Amino acid sequence: MAKASILVVEDDPDIRELLAYTLGKEGYEVLQAPSGEAGLKAIEERKPDLVVLDVMLPGMDGLELLRRVKADQGARAAAVIMVSARGEETDVVAGLELGADDYVTKPFSPRVLVARVRTALRRASAVPKEAEDDALAIGDFRLDPGRHELRIAGRLVDLSATEFAILERLARAPGRVFTRSQIIDRVRGRDYPVTDRSIDVQVLSIRKKLGDRADLVETVRGVGYRFKDE
Repeated sequence: MAKASILVVEDDPDIRELLAYTLGKEGYEVLQAPSGEAGLKAIEERKPDLVVLDVMLPGMDGLELLRRVKADQGARAAAVIMVSARGEETDVVAGLELGADDYVTKPFSPRVLVARVRTALRRASAVPKEAEDDALAIGDFRLDPGRHELRIAGRLVDLSATEFAILERLARAPGRVFTRSQIIDRVRGRDYPVTDRSIDVQVLSIRKKLGDRADLVETVRGVGYRFKDE
């Protein structure tokens, strides 16, 4: 089986080399780019399986590069993990809304980065993807959109239409972080007049109804929510 290819887009040469060394040791084919412009060219020419993307880049920054990648039909298949300095929550949220799959903060543990890379590649290569109306089973958790029914260990859980839609959005991508805006867009559409606080209230209600499995819905502080990746 061919090794997955990973492009590291980072302007700091020491960090770039550390990332390349760490990922190379894990058996990945590693490409490097010192700027957003070089990164975009490498993506277009080499089509890597995953991009590790720094937010703060000279010239074209990471968010602009991500925007262009996600706008390119041929490049959309690449998974993207953002690398952000601490305190750049607005950049992290913006990146997730543009389509990034995950993020790590500086300073980071190489082992954590490798784990995030493996997870992102696993999700990106998972086939076949479940249809939106297919039942979803994860352990003792079974969600059936056709019946509008959730069962946990056989117990029927009564959810409102909005709660059901939010939980389904999270559960179909375990481990992936969704911002509140992404959840709103999915559930009601971009023009739905609802606040972030409304989503928080809905999630609180979902957790109460999940009972001793409330841990399935995790909060990522300052960003949003994700379904526990078991």
